[in-house]
Amino acid sequence: METVADRVRAVLGDLREAERRAGRSEGSVTLCAVTKTFPASDVLAALAAGVTDIGENRVQEAVEKHEAVAAAGARARWHLIGHLQSNKARRAAEHFDVVESVDRVEIVERLDRTATELGRTLEVLVQIDLGGEPTKSGAREEEADAVVSAARAAESLRLTGLMTVPPYFDDPEDARPYFRRLRELADGYGLSTLSMGMSHDYAIAVEEGATIVRIGTAIFGRR
Repeated sequence: METVADRVRAVLGDLREAERRAGRSEGSVTLCAVTKTFPASDVLAALAAGVTDIGENRVQEAVEKHEAVAAAGARARWHLIGHLQSNKARRAAEHFDVVESVDRVEIVERLDRTATELGRTLEVLVQIDLGGEPTKSGAREEEADAVVSAARAAESLRLTGLMTVPPYFDDPEDARPYFRRLRELADGYGLSTLSMGMSHDYAIAVEEGATIVRIGTAIFGRR
């Protein structure tokens, strides 16, 4: 039976191959292992296998795992990739290193205020909704300027890039226009970090310039 470590090695190998095919330098794309619903023991197994970045969708679940990982003497760079409610902004600023799901000015202001109070500098990405799906979060393209401007003006936030979750397609190639559009938007803003691509389509995302891919199923199995 394959272990988490086996699957991490396989994904890292595939990711490096995708970089080579795209003419990218080795290691130019960060693997963010998404551990939503999986236990802290799986987080620890992924970290032991070479993963450095962990993605979580829910603040409370991440806090519990963060504490368990720290108690085990391990370290990770924690990414919040799920929708952030205003009343969870303080805990997010306390426990995450990167918030990828910033999608409105109100959240920028709350995170900035909290990070300033905590004496932290928090990396943020603006999530852009390119598919217009009602079940997914993100700023619409016409709203992006305001969110990006607010994040750039924040005292304790460091805006590095954009994130998107495109619609699911059976053929990963169909996601390419969404990845390409996010890259175009990032270029327009002068931003270099692109978080895009998941287990079924990350090779396409790498070809279109992804610098972070968010992989859950391919490492931990189906939820």
